[in-house]
Amino acid sequence: MLGIGYFALYSAYNDGPGVTAALNWPTHRGTATAFPLSAFGLSAFFFSSISTVAFPDNTSDFLLMLAVGTFGMTFISSFFLRVIPHQPVYSAVSSDEYTGELRSNRLHRSKSGDSKRGAVREPSEPGMHHAAPNGSYPLSRSESEDAKTHLSVPDIPNTEADETSSLMSKSSVSGTEDLEENGERSDSTAHDPHHLDIRGVALLPKIEFWELFILLGLLTGIGLMTINNIGNDAQALWSHYDSSVTPGWIQRRQLIHVSIISVLSFTGRLLSGIGSDLIVKKLHMSRYWCLFISSAVFCAAQLCGARIENPNQLIYVSGTTGLAYGFLFGCYPSIVAETFGVHGLSQNWGCMTLSPVVSGYIFNLIYGKIYDKQSTITPDGRRDCADGLGCYRTAYWVTFGASVAGVIISLWSIRYHHIIKLKQERKELEEESREA
Repeated sequence: MLGIGYFALYSAYNDGPGVTAALNWPTHRGTATAFPLSAFGLSAFFFSSISTVAFPDNTSDFLLMLAVGTFGMTFISSFFLRVIPHQPVYSAVSSDEYTGELRSNRLHRSKSGDSKRGAVREPSEPGMHHAAPNGSYPLSRSESEDAKTHLSVPDIPNTEADETSSLMSKSSVSGTEDLEENGERSDSTAHDPHHLDIRGVALLPKIEFWELFILLGLLTGIGLMTINNIGNDAQALWSHYDSSVTPGWIQRRQLIHVSIISVLSFTGRLLSGIGSDLIVKKLHMSRYWCLFISSAVFCAAQLCGARIENPNQLIYVSGTTGLAYGFLFGCYPSIVAETFGVHGLSQNWGCMTLSPVVSGYIFNLIYGKIYDKQSTITPDGRRDCADGLGCYRTAYWVTFGASVAGVIISLWSIRYHHIIKLKQERKELEEESREA
């Protein structure tokens, strides 16, 4: 029941505020999705702080507060979520108005191909504002006269090719598609996340889906192993390092590591979301570089986990794990939106979050098997391991290999999408040269 409830709450939190933020700020999608996701990462620190202050040594009341608090905040906040509609570049017109305009101003193609430019610049064209492309000034007199040279009288035969099909298409309402001779969208528009809508079963044949699905599952499983077992790490190291410490003192140290993971996860999500927008807009690079950074930090975290024997230095394990985990989730929704379309982000992100269910279980099972193998059963029935780092070192070497695989996959993804982008740009240049 806990797993079902957590997954439902996790999906609802990401699909609700995350998708709403992506739709409301489409040009800064990474930053917009990073803020609600960072708040999710900070929740562990928030609730652990409440537990320490308000419910010391009172687990039942703390669990009651968790049940009421998580439901109440999610339920109340859901009423304030809404998507703000954006003003389109082109305004829609009624069919009657369009028919009247069409009778007086019918467009036809000239053999030189300049009629397309004339049609776009004509201020009386149905569905267009009387403004220049940037919307800041009207057409000059000379521009209007030049555009009118492409207008013909109303008694043109019906057999002549006209622009009616292009003007009546959905693109004239949305304002994001050019008037092309074949009436279809250009390749650049087809790859626009606002026009892409790949979801459900259509994801399965896509290489992009499987690379993102596997990479998310791999890196999330690595992070969850440490997040779920940092308490066992602290217990094993402190029991071996100083046998005089009390269980209560160790428990407080465990809460400190939970808080460190939470705070740095919050920081990583913000840095990743804002940084991914800067990478795309300023450096003109791929957001997949954020996944490479996350994979590299995970490698460092696993090395720390496999080498650190002093419990006072365990902060490096929890800190790097929280930072890498946050960096992973801060940019992932925006990558999914750009790859498969923003309108299907809720469903697609829900599919993506299925991968950590499998990988998290596998890596936690590996850790548990290794830890239990090194443990002894105490008279009161508890398992205790006093070997320090030897209790779990092997598990971190396994996850180190997985994190190296994550680095390789992320680098391959960067190269793969770079090749696709070059092919797309080359195709657009060829089409422009043919039109010229």
